[in-house]
Amino acid sequence: NHVIPAIAFQLDSGAASLVFTGDTSIQNTFWELVNDIDNLEYLIIETAFPNAEKELALISRHLCPSLLAGELLKLHRNPAIYITHLKPGESELTMKEINECVPGFAPKMLKNGQVFEF
Repeated sequence: NHVIPAIAFQLDSGAASLVFTGDTSIQNTFWELVNDIDNLEYLIIETAFPNAEKELALISRHLCPSLLAGELLKLHRNPAIYITHLKPGESELTMKEINECVPGFAPKMLKNGQVFEF
């Protein structure tokens, strides 16, 4: 659910899966599919804007921490969550707001060059 077409990927090693969703916003179909992945270990999801820019996030079909929190309520699995697509200059604030809004998940900021083994 984005202004221009966007895509998500599931990488499955057989032992575990990683799901990466690019630009996105509020949706249901994605979560239905993710919840069907029995071996989900990692979820990488964008949160582009801080909460103060929620209206811009809605217009541009991106997430802010409070919207991410609502979306994660649809997740019935417990993967490690990594946040990508943070707005430059606002990543620390956005990550702080994410950790306040989504207790129980402890999302981490995705780092350049980060390697996932699964």
